Amino acid sequence: MNRPNLWSEQKEILFEDNHLLIINKPAGLLVQGDATGDEPLSAKAEEYLRFKYKKPGAAFVGVAHRLDRPVSGVVALAKTSKALSRLNEMFRDNKVHKTYWALTGKCPEPTTGHLTHWLVKDPIRNTTKAYPERHSQGLKSELDYQVLGQAGSRWLLQVNPITGRPHQIRVQLSSGLGTPIVGDVKYGFLAPLPDVSIALHARQLEFQHPVTKEEMCFRAPLPEVAHWQAAEAYY
Repeated sequence: MNRPNLWSEQKEILFEDNHLLIINKPAGLLVQGDATGDEPLSAKAEEYLRFKYKKPGAAFVGVAHRLDRPVSGVVALAKTSKALSRLNEMFRDNKVHKTYWALTGKCPEPTTGHLTHWLVKDPIRNTTKAYPERHSQGLKSELDYQVLGQAGSRWLLQVNPITGRPHQIRVQLSSGLGTPIVGDVKYGFLAPLPDVSIALHARQLEFQHPVTKEEMCFRAPLPEVAHWQAAEAYY
């Protein structure tokens, strides 16, 4: 039996133990299955675990959080139901510290700040609208951001979402700052990127291990594509 062409453990797999599987997700890959029927990250992870540990049946893979399909970066998967339950609780209670990097076409003003909006999801169009004031159907959404500097002709932002809403960073940067993410035509950028990704990368996750209670920090290298090359200077 040949190993499935899934991941090189030195590159896409950032960490693995008995309870966690931490992946650097490439842009374009779903985290969990949807109506498209495309193979998601969770299915690839199950196949990897079945092969690695020679499991005769299905391997357990639990999804505690998601990244949008065109977004790259670190995703934490659970290998046990105990880990999944505790991870779900930590994400729900905002006990996971998330750091994203984003490229924008212009420098936001001010260059550092805190954004608060009430987000309303349109499931038909798969878009989210941000309201600056309280909205009866909206979910309060908050993030902190700072400009790290210029990266070629773009600007590199570090974003730390406090809440975890669908499309939150994308719509808040676009609506709140007038700086849509490079390639994100859904939220106002003028042109797509060649690989149809957007320049948003889940750079780092920090949380307490759900079983051992050890403080963990996982950092995902940037994708090896042209639009991220200038940002590598900020490593």
